[in-house]
Amino acid sequence: MAYTAEKPTPPPSAEELRARIPGWGADLDPADRPSYPKDQAIEVGAHWTFPEEQPVPPGGRERSIEHGRLTPVFGTAQPLHGASGAIRRFAYARFSEARAAHWLLLVAADRVDAGGAHVRSLLSRHPDNPITETGILAERRWSPIGGRLGRADLRHQWMDPVIVAGPWILAVVGVVAVARRVLHRR
Repeated sequence: MAYTAEKPTPPPSAEELRARIPGWGADLDPADRPSYPKDQAIEVGAHWTFPEEQPVPPGGRERSIEHGRLTPVFGTAQPLHGASGAIRRFAYARFSEARAAHWLLLVAADRVDAGGAHVRSLLSRHPDNPITETGILAERRWSPIGGRLGRADLRHQWMDPVIVAGPWILAVVGVVAVARRVLHRR
């Protein structure tokens, strides 16, 4: 029904709705709430006005330039390391979180970190398997067309093989090129 200037019929009152719909308005009166006794506020009160601060790790911790200090509690599970850590420190030290450069540098640091993980994997005894880890075989087995047609990014699906397989193909081409040069010089 379209909205008009004149009000068609007034909405039903709470009593009419309660009579017509069982359980309607159960939360209007606290005495009718099933959880009412548990809803009583318990006054605990904080024992501090500002929480005691967590000690800063030896390597420091990144902090946005918008903030004058670190938050009292922060994560230390993944300390910054290597080239990706240097990129992250630069992003936090130089750019505001409102700038695209800040976030693009953080994305670049993630890619550098992922590249380092791929190199470490290739040098280990159990390298990554791009065929099984990208889900290509599972997609082929479990409704490949139906799974593709229901996606919101239908126009961008042609990029999937390039994004998934592209870095691996470039790595193989690079290794072959280096191997050829080494063998050609000998």
